[in-house]
This record gives sequence, structure tokens and C-alpha cells, in this order.
Amino acid sequence: MKISYLINPDLKPKEVSTLFINSGIKRPVKNIKRIKHMIENANLTICARDDKKLVGILRAVTDFSYCCYVSDLAVDKKYQRLGIGKKLLKTAQKTLGDKVMILLLSAPEADSFYSHIGMENIQNAWKIARKR
Repeated sequence: MKISYLINPDLKPKEVSTLFINSGIKRPVKNIKRIKHMIENANLTICARDDKKLVGILRAVTDFSYCCYVSDLAVDKKYQRLGIGKKLLKTAQKTLGDKVMILLLSAPEADSFYSHIGMENIQNAWKIARKR
């Protein structure tokens, strides 16, 4: 298996929805129109493919100068623990350069992954929840 990593690739909303389902991440997977908007409005997307199959994605919003917020980091459960998530983050880091901080909100079950790859846990995050 050779995983290829692509920056800002063309992605089909249905394949992203399928990946979200296969990864276990909670996203509006039945709302393909919303998934399409999520893809189109991210300004940094990195994907991992096993041949043509989408097996991982990092979707982010960034100013490419100071801060990058990772909206999604998802890897198909069959491909987890192979270093794909870490490589997606490292590719983002390399693309953004050393002046840009990367931030994300973690699902509780993913906390140990982020700690394991050396990310710093911060406690001062706040949110205004979605209404739908």
C-alpha cells in the first residue's frame, strides 16, 4: 500500500461523506450539499489516497500568515494507526511554514492521538454552538 498526499485536490462531496462515515467523525454526512460547501469554503485541504480511494482528509481555514484552524481531520478506520493523520498534519505544517500556529478542537476519544503526536493541549477554547 502506497498512500499519496495531495494539497487542495478536487474532491467529490460524496467521497468525503463516505470517508467521514468510515472514519467515525460526526459530520452532516447525509447533507451532501452542506458537505460540498464545507469543501468549497476551506482554503487548505490535504487528502490521503490509497490508489484512488480517499482514506484521509485534513480540511482547514487559514490566513497562511498567523493561524490555521483545522476543521476536520479524519482517517478511515481501516487505515488508522498507520501514521496517516500525523502525516496530514505534518503536510499542513510544512505547507503553512513555521510562523503559522495550527489549532483544532478534538473529540474526547481523539485526545490521546493528539497528545501522542506531540500537540500541546490548551484549555482556553470557547465556542458559540450551531443551531442546526
